Amino acid sequence: MTRFQELLRTDFDGRPTEDIDDVVLDAFDDPRYRERVPGITELMNDPAAPESERFLACLALTTWAEPQGYEAVLRAAADPKNAPWYDVLIDRKFSVDSTFAQLATAAAERDMVAEKGTAEQRVEVLRALTRLADREYFEDKLGEIVDDDTLRLLLDDVRSVVERGVRFIADGGKQSFDLTTQLVDLAAGAARVDVPLAVDLALRVLSVSSSPRALRHAVTLIHRAPGPEGQRFAAYVMSIGDEGVRGLVREALARTARAQA
Repeated sequence: MTRFQELLRTDFDGRPTEDIDDVVLDAFDDPRYRERVPGITELMNDPAAPESERFLACLALTTWAEPQGYEAVLRAAADPKNAPWYDVLIDRKFSVDSTFAQLATAAAERDMVAEKGTAEQRVEVLRALTRLADREYFEDKLGEIVDDDTLRLLLDDVRSVVERGVRFIADGGKQSFDLTTQLVDLAAGAARVDVPLAVDLALRVLSVSSSPRALRHAVTLIHRAPGPEGQRFAAYVMSIGDEGVRGLVREALARTARAQA
């Protein structure tokens, strides 16, 4: 049995498992996972270990709110394409790295944060990942996975990265993934806590680039913006969208009206 199999493909009763989620998620109810943290940390930091195993070790530690996992994500975010596991996971839609999307999901997990005393470190990790959203792909996740309390702390970072992405697009820049939609998703996520900011950011994005996919994703913001800002944004999306998009906007407005009645 390899070190990786022993640490992450063996459950806490010693039974082999093919899915490391059986170990990672079971840890929420089984304190025996703590015995494996030193070994998983060593695996994650071992340059001789396979990159995929190092990545999965980091994913486990980050999900468990361990400071070693957060530190590794911060290092990766500081120099993304030189992260030891970069391109270990490739997104099927755009054929680009998707490790940062998985790390963001792990960092968004907060069940163990209080007991580990790593709340501030978690926020810094999510801040660092948010700041990558104009350069790295997050599988449409980043705007939705962060809890509202943390999102409020990241609004300035959301604003900055969307504005930077808008400038990049306006200057003719292109990414290997759908950057326009990713920025719209970030704005739509922000609408959960700051509707005026969300509408402003989404309008900035769509004023320089739009597509049916981006406009469909923008409808999420309309659902979250029942007031005048949302109506203004809905009118803009209607004006540039096709009939399919306009139908989605009408449905969103009708649902909002029913909720307010």
